[in-house]
Amino acid sequence: MAEHTYRVLVRGRFADLTDDQRAGLRERLEGFDFLRSGGFTEDGALTFDEKLDFFSYRVILTAADKPDDAGLRRATTALDALGVDYRGLRATVTDMDEMKINRPKRLG
Repeated sequence: MAEHTYRVLVRGRFADLTDDQRAGLRERLEGFDFLRSGGFTEDGALTFDEKLDFFSYRVILTAADKPDDAGLRRATTALDALGVDYRGLRATVTDMDEMKINRPKRLG
């Protein structure tokens, strides 16, 4: 089976953050440029806003099978590295090789 390129979007919520954890997460937001650093990358990108409620993790994976679990593992690794608790993780996987591109019709 041929390998495909997948975009995996993992969403969840922070859980039971301490004041120190909130301060650390807010420090990470300083100077963060979502347009440059918040997209899908092979390294993965964890994004959240100043409310510190919801977060998303975006990663590009190459695999022969749909990588739901691999995306979740990568997200939990990134969250564990921050030392924060989380809940409600769910992954959405898009196969970029099978995505249909609608091109605009020419006028005239």
